Amino acid sequence: MKLIKAYVRDYMVYKVVDVLEALKAPRVTVVDVKALGDEIGHMHLGVSAEIGTYTKMAKIELICTDECVKRIKNAILKTAKTGYKGDGIVTISSVKEAVSIRTGKKAIRG
Repeated sequence: MKLIKAYVRDYMVYKVVDVLEALKAPRVTVVDVKALGDEIGHMHLGVSAEIGTYTKMAKIELICTDECVKRIKNAILKTAKTGYKGDGIVTISSVKEAVSIRTGKKAIRG
């Protein structure tokens, strides 16, 4: 199993989620985040008294089988790309176990 995290521009998240739904990606979670870093384009900056200069992003997370990783990663990369600095990043890490809180059974088969 793999955990995929994608940080994408906030206005691209709906397109990405639509593609993931079409691919039947399992249990997609989306969280609004504020990103800081040198990869941020000036057109997309906001200002906050609490944390300084940031850009609005969305974090998309899902756990999938090893067989689904490449398809989902490529779909995110293709859909979220604007071609401008600060489009985001996709990370993939191994998941040792995922268990349903309700049933106590394995949450992902495969």
